[in-house]
Amino acid sequence: ELSRRASSSSLSKSGLLESPLLESEDWFKKVVVIIDPCINPDGRDRYVNWYNSVRAGTPDPEPQSREHQEPWPGGRTNHYNFDLNRDWAWQSQVESQQRLALYNAWLPQVHVDFHEQGYNSPYYFAPAAEPYHDVITPWQREFQVMIGRNNAKYFDANGWLYFTKERFDLFYPSYGDTYPTYSGGIGMTFEQGGIGGGLAVIQNSGDTLTLKDRLEHHFTTGLSTVEVSSQHAVRLVREFRRFFADAMQNGSGPYKTFIIRLDGSKPMLRARLEKFLSDNGISYGYAADAKPVRVYNYITGKEETRSFSASDMLISTQQPKGALARVLFEPKSRISDSATYDVTAWAIPYAWGLEAWASPTKVEVEREKGLADAALTSSPNAIGYVIPWNDLASVQALSALMKKGIKVRVADDPFEIGKTKFERGSLIVLRTSNTALGDQLYPAISQALREAKVETVNLTPITTAFVDKGSDLGSSSVRFIRKPKVALFTGQGISSYGAGEVWHFFEQDLNYPLSLVNADYASAMRWSEFDVVIMPEGSYRFLQDKSGQDAFRTWIRQGGRVIALENAVAQLANMELGPKAKKEEGGKEKAEDTLRRYENRERDALMSSIPGSVFRVDLDNSHPLAFGMPAQYFTLKMDDAIYEYMKEGWNVGVLKKDTYVSGFAGSKARARLKDGVLIGQVPMGRGSVIFFTDDPLFRSFWNSGKMLLANAVFMAQ
Repeated sequence: ELSRRASSSSLSKSGLLESPLLESEDWFKKVVVIIDPCINPDGRDRYVNWYNSVRAGTPDPEPQSREHQEPWPGGRTNHYNFDLNRDWAWQSQVESQQRLALYNAWLPQVHVDFHEQGYNSPYYFAPAAEPYHDVITPWQREFQVMIGRNNAKYFDANGWLYFTKERFDLFYPSYGDTYPTYSGGIGMTFEQGGIGGGLAVIQNSGDTLTLKDRLEHHFTTGLSTVEVSSQHAVRLVREFRRFFADAMQNGSGPYKTFIIRLDGSKPMLRARLEKFLSDNGISYGYAADAKPVRVYNYITGKEETRSFSASDMLISTQQPKGALARVLFEPKSRISDSATYDVTAWAIPYAWGLEAWASPTKVEVEREKGLADAALTSSPNAIGYVIPWNDLASVQALSALMKKGIKVRVADDPFEIGKTKFERGSLIVLRTSNTALGDQLYPAISQALREAKVETVNLTPITTAFVDKGSDLGSSSVRFIRKPKVALFTGQGISSYGAGEVWHFFEQDLNYPLSLVNADYASAMRWSEFDVVIMPEGSYRFLQDKSGQDAFRTWIRQGGRVIALENAVAQLANMELGPKAKKEEGGKEKAEDTLRRYENRERDALMSSIPGSVFRVDLDNSHPLAFGMPAQYFTLKMDDAIYEYMKEGWNVGVLKKDTYVSGFAGSKARARLKDGVLIGQVPMGRGSVIFFTDDPLFRSFWNSGKMLLANAVFMAQ
């Protein structure tokens, strides 16, 4: 069909597709083309239905007309407001899961991700901008140039503007160009100006861009890619085979094995990690009783000598997906250029909060399977049951129990019964408070956990409330957990991505009810209907209105709990409802530092930039906000926001000195990010303000942050 269209379409008649595009029938003897025509059905339907409801009978190219002003949240994102083009590796969304299952079964040699950008931008095609990850082979770089030159030939013939080697790099691993590249293919992004363009729009240049123009441009680069692929089909296959053969024989990068500590206390974590690896085609195994080896410790950032147990997961780079494994797990991002398009650090051990090491030697695998799953156990003499609070599965269990009306308590302090130790945050379900269930307490718990698919969570029966160490179960340090009613601000002015992450977390991870409230209506909101209000990044107009502020303050003082994320923290700080922003450190600027060259303006701006880098946060895990967390948390910083230590509130997550871990962070930004608080709680009357300076749910793959947000909702009452 593509061949027929290339030969007979109006494009060829207009002289657009000059020879050799007219010879396209020969190309398809060497190339198989697969098209995924709609990768975001929800966003597309949302846009099309809106556009058809507002467009004029004749297309109006005036940019100010309403058919070019798409309302919140726009059509780019899916149902949960996720940008699917950033979800390839993480596969947090069902669309990505379905696409990647087919993609990894096929593994094409060439993959083009067709996109749109702002309608004032000329067309973009390969070669990509720096930085290229150094796992990318010389051949993959060379082919990008071949594609670019061939595309340019046809664009030049038709007088169409384009640009290459700018803006869109090949680094962050979860794009539709990088993921295929790290999987052995040639991945490329082609960007056509057109977002908000409708059927026709006047550009800043005064030219009118039509939908037909946009289609012609994409159609041309698509066929041009087929042409170049057919001309180099033999080499494409040969280099593709070499990519995997090299990985199998030599591995990729300085580390040959990544080791993850997985014990029996978190069976669901192991299951999720195994699924994540399998979904990406990455092989793994478990350790033999090996001799000690030199390793890099992700948590301390230092080298040490360790031996490993049979429960430790091993991920080798000597496998077909070795390059992808390296990119996803390497502890330090190797950046050739700091002017990046997206985040620059994402290592899975940091994002998942895993105890992990990287070894420059291959560690032998003994077993393909890990520990046996835990099983629910009951006791006829039990007065109750304890569930550890140490993983997302624990939160899912709490949600399931609450939905069944089962009352749950939490231990603020560690305790011991017999030889069994229970940490802070442990969930306690007692016959007391659940007397209506009688002898059916265990069956009710068991059914709730099975329905929530967390039946493998550790469930320990206890036969006494008298503890051997710590506080007895009747102590005031063992609190009843009230089932909170939670609202999330959404709508115009709110980050659709930030709101979508929280929405997805509650519905898909926790299966816990959440009310979505339009932030524009906050001034008339019945605050007393909610126990917790979550404020994602955005601009909150009600905070600029005195009556809105007063109602908000009153609700907090009467027991309301606010969870503010990212720049919402700054807005509350300006109202003295949160921490104080950390002041700039003094120091005189040298005279020569003010003499900046115009051509270096972008590079100079990078000194204060943090395009997504990892920093080590010290946690006070005796505070409910950090229950179930280790003493250190790795945060993904997207800016240099940091706040002063609080005397009246709780400084739960702080940055001290030398806490940078990985990714690019400008020199000025790094100098600022020390001796301050990022995560905390500010008491106000009977309520409080909880703040997270950084996004704890970033793109739903920053899994360790999910525990922090769950603590804010359920534990910090």
